[in-house]
Amino acid sequence: MKWITRARPKTDRIACPWLIKRFIDPDAEILYVPSEEVLERAKRVGAINFDAVGARYTHRDGKCSFEVMIEEYGLEDDRALVRLARIVHAADVSDDLDTDPAGAGLLAIGIGGLDVEDDDYRPLERGSFVYDALYAWCQREVG
Repeated sequence: MKWITRARPKTDRIACPWLIKRFIDPDAEILYVPSEEVLERAKRVGAINFDAVGARYTHRDGKCSFEVMIEEYGLEDDRALVRLARIVHAADVSDDLDTDPAGAGLLAIGIGGLDVEDDDYRPLERGSFVYDALYAWCQREVG
């Protein structure tokens, strides 16, 4: 399946593809396009849209897109994933940055990733290791 979101990913748009490929759709193809093209392009290519205004999976009820996907796909029983979602939320929702001590570090990695990579797919590729490592750390944290 194709999944489509806004270009220049840093937090939710790296976290969500990691979640999709790891827990929802291992064969997913992730597409990054300009913000204004997400919904139209999704229709045209038959993709599921996320983390964009009007997208199927996006911020709602105070949750970031990553949290919404965890809920929509019934992944809330994975305590490590829920712990990781708190970090992603803190990094992604500017008003909530101080809600998790790891949030600022994840945000710094996301912003720095945009500064060192022009190709949107490289931060996704590199970010997969970061999210694998954070998930492993969260597994330790929740026992």
